[in-house]
Amino acid sequence: MIRVLLADDQDLVRLGLRVLLDSEDDLEVVGDAADGLRAVELARLRRPHVVLMDVRMPGIDGIEATRRIVADPDLTATRVIVLTTFEIDEYVFDALRVGASGFLIKDTKPAELLRAVRLVADGEALLSPSVTRRVVREFASRPSRAMKPHPQLDTLTDREREIVALVAEGLSNEEIAARLTISPATARTHVSRAMVKLSARDRAQLVVFAYQSGLVQ
Repeated sequence: MIRVLLADDQDLVRLGLRVLLDSEDDLEVVGDAADGLRAVELARLRRPHVVLMDVRMPGIDGIEATRRIVADPDLTATRVIVLTTFEIDEYVFDALRVGASGFLIKDTKPAELLRAVRLVADGEALLSPSVTRRVVREFASRPSRAMKPHPQLDTLTDREREIVALVAEGLSNEEIAARLTISPATARTHVSRAMVKLSARDRAQLVVFAYQSGLVQ
């Protein structure tokens, strides 16, 4: 059973998500919060597998709530999906930077949202290739962006650097395999090794590391 926590300041949004998720045999809503502080509190209390986190909430916003959840050593198994209103959202890159496993647009179709929750609960990152390219490149290209190469970047092989850069472009393992003429299993292995070396929680963090380290321009 996948345990899900809802965090949104709109009652109707939380109710709609609860009805949708609780209708599935393998999903269970274990709590809902109308503000960021309550979301962190419930995450520590209920230990959900996935948190659906709105950004704009009273108290602390969804970015700070995500940071606190990700930083909690007791919540290493909890993944956060940030809910945004627009594809280009000023908070999306910050959400990925503090450890969110991805993001969803609020008008996502129900079937896609259910798939997303299961995907993230299984340890994958929720990064739509087209949206990821647009969002991350927009913020990565800002002049104020400070370059912070990852301290373990030099431990990557040339192939692993190449593959991390392709992950940052939003390519799936299958697309990486096709681009480099290798098998999907080999691509998956390289991605996994890079994640271990860089201590990345998931592919979403690889994207952030790649842009911050200058692997992708």
